[in-house]
Amino acid sequence: MVLLVDTLSKLYSKLENHHHHRQQSEADVLSASLQAFRSDVSNCLNQLLLNSKPGSEILSFSWIQQCFELLPLINRAFAKLVVDIDYPMSSWEVASVDEYLNYGLHLLELLNSVSSSLSHLAHARLSFAHALTLVENSPSLAIKHLKAIQPQSSSKDYKWQENKGDGDEKFSSCKEKVVNLALMEIKAISFWVSGVVLATLSGEAKPYLEIKQLIARFNSALLNGVDSIISEVIVEKGEVLREVKDVNNAAASLASAMASGESSSDAARELERRLGVFEKQLEALEKEVDNLFSKVLAGRNELLHGVCQRKQ
Repeated sequence: MVLLVDTLSKLYSKLENHHHHRQQSEADVLSASLQAFRSDVSNCLNQLLLNSKPGSEILSFSWIQQCFELLPLINRAFAKLVVDIDYPMSSWEVASVDEYLNYGLHLLELLNSVSSSLSHLAHARLSFAHALTLVENSPSLAIKHLKAIQPQSSSKDYKWQENKGDGDEKFSSCKEKVVNLALMEIKAISFWVSGVVLATLSGEAKPYLEIKQLIARFNSALLNGVDSIISEVIVEKGEVLREVKDVNNAAASLASAMASGESSSDAARELERRLGVFEKQLEALEKEVDNLFSKVLAGRNELLHGVCQRKQ
């Protein structure tokens, strides 16, 4: 009898140790996967950082394009993480589903605001283009259409009510916690990118500052390096989009030439050239924003479809 008890005790001890080892092994794998995700995202941000050198003219259409290219990359890294830890969206708990749906909804709202800013610039371009048609026959009227592109003031606030975590106890599993932590990172970076782009396009720091305050609770250390540079450019120096500055300068030169009675043909050609470049870059960015909007909407709809199937 004593021998049997001793044998059972040893067997139970082995099983307990095996279970503990298995749990520890799973935790290590999850931790490694999360670290790999953060490393991938960090590499993407470092690339943007390399293209955001202090002292150079950072704010441009091409730089905005690079900012937007971050979003598919970090979402790809997130998708890889979900596969690596074998935790598909169909297995997510309500908390993570809600986080992802809210993330998509707010990002769609931000992309709509970006589209509005692009429309503002497109309208300004049309005004300049119309001025060029009036240069010869109605110079005084042309001058009225050559007013500089002004910052786009907006009363819109980006102060959503974000879900506030209750700590680790709200997660039913380690996988759920890993997904939630990764979601915090992609939300912080996606919203930050949107805020930077909105500030750059509108010529106002307000969207950037509001969104920066909004994402502060995510404590994303990954953003610190590049954000310090962008904050200096947008907030402290108040720089404007390079292409807007170029078009404004060309328009001012043309208006000055006409007002003084000088030959305006060279200035008109220069403005026409600048507007051509401006139009192409604007259209490319509009296409990029539309594409991102479609992808975010599709991802959100896919998750909603999965949720509906689970309820059936």
